[in-house]
Amino acid sequence: MFPSVALLTLSYVAIVFGQQVGTLTAENHPKLSIQQCTGKNNCQTQQHSIVLDSNWRWLHSTSGSNNCYTGNTWDTSLCPDPKTCAQNCALDGADYSGTYGITTSGNALTLKFVTHGQYSTNIGSRVYLMDSSDSKYQLFNLKNQEFTFDIDMSQLPCGLNGALYFVEMDADGGQSRFPTNKAGAKYGTGYCDTQCPHDIKFINGEANVNNWQGSDSDPNAGAGQYGTCCNEMDIWEANSMGAAVTPHVCSVQGQTRCSGNDCGDGDNRYGGICDKDGCDFNSWRMGDQTFLGPGKTVDTTKKFTVVTQFLTSNNQTSGALSEIRRLYVQNGKVIANSKTNIPGMSSFDSITDAFCNAQKTAFGDNNSFEKLGGLQQMGTSFEKGMALVMSIWDDHAAKMLWLDSAYPLDKDASTPGVSRGSCATSSGDPKDVESNSPGATVVFSNIKVGPIGSTY
Repeated sequence: MFPSVALLTLSYVAIVFGQQVGTLTAENHPKLSIQQCTGKNNCQTQQHSIVLDSNWRWLHSTSGSNNCYTGNTWDTSLCPDPKTCAQNCALDGADYSGTYGITTSGNALTLKFVTHGQYSTNIGSRVYLMDSSDSKYQLFNLKNQEFTFDIDMSQLPCGLNGALYFVEMDADGGQSRFPTNKAGAKYGTGYCDTQCPHDIKFINGEANVNNWQGSDSDPNAGAGQYGTCCNEMDIWEANSMGAAVTPHVCSVQGQTRCSGNDCGDGDNRYGGICDKDGCDFNSWRMGDQTFLGPGKTVDTTKKFTVVTQFLTSNNQTSGALSEIRRLYVQNGKVIANSKTNIPGMSSFDSITDAFCNAQKTAFGDNNSFEKLGGLQQMGTSFEKGMALVMSIWDDHAAKMLWLDSAYPLDKDASTPGVSRGSCATSSGDPKDVESNSPGATVVFSNIKVGPIGSTY
């Protein structure tokens, strides 16, 4: 996640959330199967489910159906302060398909961008994989492992992001650490990432009402005093015009509430506890504009398989994370990752600390990734366990230009590292994307995890 002014991690309309549990709508998690592999052609199917993030849920008074939050404003009678609000407000169950456009079938998850429900219009969504007990988030340690999934993003235009990534959330959604959080993982609480988002309305079991400011660009979102931070491994941020794989790290372990300088907001972007830029491998940005896109080597008009391998220094789970490799499979053909073609850089086709340092130097970027621990810190996060996130979103902060166009806008597109995709710099405005591409969808399917070489 890159937006340089990002206070908003994802965009949503009218659906809000809290920490108590409502009873007006039953919560039934859609089922989703994945496969655990132990060797080549030796994979066992496991039954899991997915849960909607609490940000999207209806938030109402515990005594009735009055909204605790409407538009981008809190009801001050119900929410005069963080603790009282957490006591007064409940988040409810979700109609996954009817309200949010979220459906599953076997091993496939489909996320629809705009859904017109009975009571509201919903924009985007974010879900987490639950464990087999359906009570906590499934946590992954991918050191000396590979993670594989199929992706169909043929219906994702410029300005959208169909993302699959890992964050270091608490398995129970923070319920045990923060007793005022009565909802927990069953209702999708406890989100965090390296952008330290301030738009999360409940953090550490308390409402984020202090200093809340409604967004100028999104009538249904805002930002409070606190952000919520943790390590993040972006396996896949992409639309049909471009893709990136990006580790981000923090100086802290686990979900951490931030305030002030620690959040790294605005001009203090590189002074916070998390590396917001990350160390990205985007084939277009790294000099190969023929590799991924419609009709290209990896043809985004069709479904394909994404394989991400996490190699360690001793080829065991006990070793330090030393390399992140990427492969693709399409039409039965294994496709090696593209190689860098940037003046002053050696040829790289994977993410290592050497690649990250060379990239930051070549592009003149701040190397906060190295300063905050690099790949070793990313590996430490996996050791503690990371939750799987899948989402579809548009970007009110930077219009997704950091993924699929030229960014930042005050630099010439011919400058190395600025051009990231072929989309126009005028693209990605959420108003345009939401009105012109409401039917946009992303489909994640056939998730597999196992030892290196076992999943494809």
